[in-house]
Amino acid sequence: MQNMLANLRARREDDERGFTLIELMVVVLIIAILIAIAIPTFLGAKSRAQDKAAQSSLRNALTNAKGIYTDQDSYGASSGALVTGLTAAEPSLTFQTAATTTAKTVSVDVRSTTTVVMVAKSSSGNCFAIGDSANGPGTVFANLGAVTCDPTSAPALPSSAPTTANATSGGGWAQAW
Repeated sequence: MQNMLANLRARREDDERGFTLIELMVVVLIIAILIAIAIPTFLGAKSRAQDKAAQSSLRNALTNAKGIYTDQDSYGASSGALVTGLTAAEPSLTFQTAATTTAKTVSVDVRSTTTVVMVAKSSSGNCFAIGDSANGPGTVFANLGAVTCDPTSAPALPSSAPTTANATSGGGWAQAW
């Protein structure tokens, strides 16, 4: 019996040994390196997802605006009239004529009965614009950058199709984002 108790005490004393300080510091260093790699990757993915949400809202808004244009052969006499029609057609988005601050709010500017410009601001701070002209280049896209997201301040639509493949920061119109 005493032999058994001695063995149990010896085993318990051996198990009480822990990690050395150097071993713990190596583990902390490895975790810090993994965090340093993961955080920028996560933040970049989050920003891209927020930008895509704003772009998606604009595409949905333009789809409904084109439906209104097809029915009426016009985008309407004013931005307010189109906002009313869009609100009825797409209740998941908020439409307005003033500057926007969120991806789910689309600001509308009817520049003529055949031309419309819409903007939405992503949660990452970028302002995106989509424009359509029935008599011009068709649908064009722009990344206006981190500016006040107001459709009246978006540049004039081009008279012919833009030559760039992607809309980059800086406000130029392009054929795709």
